[in-house]
Amino acid sequence: MQEIVKKMKGPARIFSAKLDGINAELIEVETDINVGLHAFNIVGLADKSVSEAKERVNSALKNSGIKPPTKENRRITVNLAPADIKKIGSQFDLAIALAYLSASDQIKEFETQDKIFVGELSLDGNLRGINGGLNIAQLAKKSGFKYLFVPEANAEEAAIIKEISVIPVSNLKALIAHLENQTIIPTQPPTAFIPDNQSSLVNFDDIKGQENAKRALALAAAGGHNILMIGPPGTGKTMMAQALISLLPSLTLAEAIEINQVYSAAGLLKKNFFINYRPFRSPHHSSSLVSLIGGGSYPKPGEISLAHRGILFLDEFPEFHRDLLEALRQPLENGVINISRAKKTLSFPANLTLVAAMNPCPCGYFGDPQKECRCGAYEVFRYQKKISGPLLDRIDIQIEVPRVEISELRKKNPCLPAGQTGLPDSANQTLKSKIAAARKIQVRRFQNFKSKVYTNSEMTSKQVEAVVHFDDSAENFLKNVLEKTFLSGRGYYRILKIAQTIADFEASEKITSDHLAEAYQYRTRESN
Repeated sequence: MQEIVKKMKGPARIFSAKLDGINAELIEVETDINVGLHAFNIVGLADKSVSEAKERVNSALKNSGIKPPTKENRRITVNLAPADIKKIGSQFDLAIALAYLSASDQIKEFETQDKIFVGELSLDGNLRGINGGLNIAQLAKKSGFKYLFVPEANAEEAAIIKEISVIPVSNLKALIAHLENQTIIPTQPPTAFIPDNQSSLVNFDDIKGQENAKRALALAAAGGHNILMIGPPGTGKTMMAQALISLLPSLTLAEAIEINQVYSAAGLLKKNFFINYRPFRSPHHSSSLVSLIGGGSYPKPGEISLAHRGILFLDEFPEFHRDLLEALRQPLENGVINISRAKKTLSFPANLTLVAAMNPCPCGYFGDPQKECRCGAYEVFRYQKKISGPLLDRIDIQIEVPRVEISELRKKNPCLPAGQTGLPDSANQTLKSKIAAARKIQVRRFQNFKSKVYTNSEMTSKQVEAVVHFDDSAENFLKNVLEKTFLSGRGYYRILKIAQTIADFEASEKITSDHLAEAYQYRTRESN
């Protein structure tokens, strides 16, 4: 017995990773083999999906022509460290299999300190894709690892992080041959980031009239401001919201990585797919709190996080449940949603542009000059009060969208050549160019800030005071008008942010009284 014990190796150690919200955490997989009756135990606060890994590993090894643990009459213990953190998911399969092979001397020794292994094993030894390939690549970069071994399905998303070498693994046999220097697996080429020039089924050239609303939406796109459109049915609110996505500037690489981290953690990235456009999310008003905000037993991102760096469109705004609307207040203010559970709190990014649309009353025609409203005064009051004051206070731009005259709708575009069925894109391109120029001004302005600030809407009050510069006319406007009007402190700073966006949109170095006056009119619903 003593001779057998002497031949036993110490525990084998392989690094893997787990998702914690949208962030990845390093997990050390330790495997030890001892003398005794056969047993294969996985410890370290593993849930059911992790405990079942021993069956997948057994079959994968057997079907790959390797002696599995079931053929050995020894006690096998796999520890997932740190042991006090809950382990969820099937991404540990590959690391467990390698740690067992190393502990049982079925694979040549290889350097483990610079490598992370993740992947789910199928019963025939092939690897299936996992959630969070990009997130784990971020962890590998941050922690100083050189190599990340992932399933082929995750290789392209992980390779967007260029500071590490991503090795795409198809099956267990190929990986063993690679680690033993028999057949080297080529490193995944770095994923080229080419932003998509976003287009929409509709653009602003398709919308007749509504020039004031178009101006407000262009400013919302330029500064990332939340906007509420109020008007009767059929005035084009939904159409304008859909067209807004075509005005947003192309993604930067940093923004694209943030978006793809969310989608990868949620399991919404398809095989070898990388999102290179700004998201547009439009949940129905019957959506649940968890689907919109995020959460669940194992918290996942909700719609507000899936709309990160893009647009969240909430049509029929007052029809959403009251608790759901009130839950928007904190993420709209901070750009992040905190999901608290008994054991920990997770944070998901939610830096988005909210575009909301609503009717002025239940029948939709309150204030319409052509069709009489059938609602009583109390019904109108109750309907509008579904949007609380604190929530309204967080929506920068609030505009009326009136009915468009039929004569306006019948006008044809004078630039449309004979026989052409589409519409020219000149007006849309002009707006998009001005918005892109305004965004570039903001990027230059915020590049020295330590926090990730991309647009005027993200500024804190301290940053507003440091950035905003008035001319003499603007100073007089503030003294004569704004100080005499009831505004919350938040409302005051939001007016300054909108005014700064208008100045950037007009390529003005200072804010003028005209800029402040226009910004103020977008907040008049709050002050009335």
